[in-house]
Amino acid sequence: MGAPLHGQVAIVTGAARGLGRAYALRLARLGADVVVADIDLDAAREFGEELSADSVPDEVRALGRRSLGVQCDLRRRPEAEALVQKTLAAFGRLDILVNNAGGAFVPVDRSTASQTPDEDTDAMLDVNYRSMLHCCQAAVPAMRQAGGGVIVNVGTMAALDPSRTAGRMTAYAVAKGAVIQYTRMLAYELAPENIRVNCISPGVILTQRIRALAAARGVGNDKELRRVPMRRFGTPEDCANVLEFLVTPLSSYVTGQVISVCGGQVLTPS
Repeated sequence: MGAPLHGQVAIVTGAARGLGRAYALRLARLGADVVVADIDLDAAREFGEELSADSVPDEVRALGRRSLGVQCDLRRRPEAEALVQKTLAAFGRLDILVNNAGGAFVPVDRSTASQTPDEDTDAMLDVNYRSMLHCCQAAVPAMRQAGGGVIVNVGTMAALDPSRTAGRMTAYAVAKGAVIQYTRMLAYELAPENIRVNCISPGVILTQRIRALAAARGVGNDKELRRVPMRRFGTPEDCANVLEFLVTPLSSYVTGQVISVCGGQVLTPS
């Protein structure tokens, strides 16, 4: 297939480790120059994730693409706007935005719908929904001016089927549910302007972080594995494969969709 994204520029948020890193490297292999955005550009060190270079931007450069690392807190709108402006200043364009930043880090033992405290709801909305919202709204003007673009947001299986988490992680699921609905609304608005907006909704993906926290958070265990029809957990490459579909011409007639990457755990319409 060659380099279908040659000459394009992508921003990937939360790209210093895990899924975001996999997305950034896949985009580079497809030919794109990649802006690696994260609240901590050294985040891979926290869970011992091994990089092939000193940093993810260095890994991108080793693939023959240009890269820029931007350390930023995207919960703050001005920092999302600055991220887009730095991208335009460095590369002159923005074609692809992957809103991967986020996560479920509030305590599981108080995460059911009847227990979730306000501080957990606020934290999950800030890091999962508002960071995505800020980046989308900052990126759209540049894409409009260029005559098109692609936005890929990241949801979660928990937002599609509460039984997948046994009714826990409510604030996280609600925040990602907002991401999913915003994806649809934005896709409808921007479709006439050649800007496509879709969402990847991962199940249990065995990143280094998930491996490290699996026991404490009750995920990635044998009981959960038995609920996966494909009888294996996902890998970052499984999600990167779907991203490749969504950012290349293979999906040129696809917008406003949520693709569940979960080994068959979610089998109802999203």
